[in-house]
Amino acid sequence: MLGLPQVYSELAICQVPLIVNLINMDKELNTAKRNVFDKLIHDERIFKNRESLSTSYVPSEFPHRFDEINEVANILKTAFYGSRPSNILVYGQTGTGKTAIAKFICKQLKEKARKENVKIHTAYINCKQTNTPYGVLTNIGKTYSAEWEKQIPSAGWRIDKVYSSLKEKADENGGIAIVILDEIDTLVSKNGDEILYHLTGLNSDLDNSKISIIGISNDAKFTSWLDPRVKSRLGEESLTFSPYNAPQIEDILIQRARTAFKENTVDPIVMTYCASKAAQEHGDARKAIDLLRIAAELAEREEREIVTLEHVNNAQNVMEKDQVKSIVITLPIQHKATLASIILNQGSKDNSQQTTGEVYGTYAKLCNSYNLDELSQRRIGHIISELDMQGLINAKIVNLGRHGRTKYIDLAVDREQLLGIIQHDHFLSDLIESMTKLQIFTKSMQSRLI
Repeated sequence: MLGLPQVYSELAICQVPLIVNLINMDKELNTAKRNVFDKLIHDERIFKNRESLSTSYVPSEFPHRFDEINEVANILKTAFYGSRPSNILVYGQTGTGKTAIAKFICKQLKEKARKENVKIHTAYINCKQTNTPYGVLTNIGKTYSAEWEKQIPSAGWRIDKVYSSLKEKADENGGIAIVILDEIDTLVSKNGDEILYHLTGLNSDLDNSKISIIGISNDAKFTSWLDPRVKSRLGEESLTFSPYNAPQIEDILIQRARTAFKENTVDPIVMTYCASKAAQEHGDARKAIDLLRIAAELAEREEREIVTLEHVNNAQNVMEKDQVKSIVITLPIQHKATLASIILNQGSKDNSQQTTGEVYGTYAKLCNSYNLDELSQRRIGHIISELDMQGLINAKIVNLGRHGRTKYIDLAVDREQLLGIIQHDHFLSDLIESMTKLQIFTKSMQSRLI
């Protein structure tokens, strides 16, 4: 009898893992019956309309851009009198409102044209997504004919045949076409200026219709790559959107917040902080809006009632990691080869600065190893400028007195962080790895010869 409690307790202890397993199995069965989103979907505490913070959202008004809107509208108003408006080149850094305002003006154009019973066609083309002459011509063709895609295939025809079909459809429909080519410099860097030569000369081949082009670019120097005839026809008028300052960005955020959030869910200092952060980075309102949106997302996930500065700081860490990665992974091949050359040079130099010539020397070796088409040093200079504009490198021109000027280049992002990102890109990781091995082998051979 005295031993019974001891035996009983030992049996109970042995059965504890079994009971725990049964409880866990029961939980798993219950989880399997539930939808994974059951616990996540509930009435939102902070958001009222997320769409108003998205990059595709076009607001009904644009704080601090009235003059620019009015200037573009004054150029385009001649379309209502049956005359072709001048071609316009719109410049400005990322996040200065160029794309949103171009879309807004197109929408206003169509609404007014309907009321006035005037034939005005509009086409918006993002040249990063549609970056071939074939794609550009077919996108313009769709504005003239709803049947365009049934009659003209999305690929397979000769360009001159698509061009002839476009002219035919344009004259059949008549009116004025306003074509927006966003990121127009990307189209030129990939295909040269031939498509722009044809588009800007199209009006001389049309009898019953006209076409005007609005080109949008972050790079004011891209026209230096154009044939002089194309340059003069394309840039009949030009307009530059200056960067926003901190108070202007704050006004934009307040306007968006009224639509996006429920009342009293964002600490007012959050707007000021987001605006000042974006103003420090070239006046990019889009970054400020993204920062505010991600901060609110984080607060919502934590089931908080209000967005605070803590959420903004956390959001900034998320953005910095994701932004660099997305930029690097989506770079065109020649840009990747140029960036890889800079990374390799920086790893082998005592000081971080390198010249365009040094970058080009390594780039040429990469092209030779990987059978890449080798671009000219002048073109690589343009790519270096683009990488600088994207914030991946720093490229500054230094005056060397009687020796002239040179461009010093170094990485703007931590090298180890870049190498970590590159691991997710097969092409870049292969480039870096093979060239690193080649450098080690070359140094070994040199030391043996010495």
